[in-house]
Amino acid sequence: MKALKVMATIDNQGQLTLDYPLINDKNSRVEVIVLIPEPSEIDEEEESKAALLQNFQQAWHEAMTGETIPIAQVWSGIEDA
Repeated sequence: MKALKVMATIDNQGQLTLDYPLINDKNSRVEVIVLIPEPSEIDEEEESKAALLQNFQQAWHEAMTGETIPIAQVWSGIEDA
């Protein structure tokens, strides 16, 4: 048996809609295991995405305004540690 991991959405009628079509033999039966995250896992993931976006926006702002540190200075701090 071959395993594929794909993301899907459950609609109001309880039907699964895959994010993209499966490339596999057509008209074959499959076994489906559905993993539903707990609400706390969803919140943590959203917080992580929000933090990542905020960090990227800050880094982009610093790059565009010239608020950068020369790479030699960054490496010297790492080598001294």
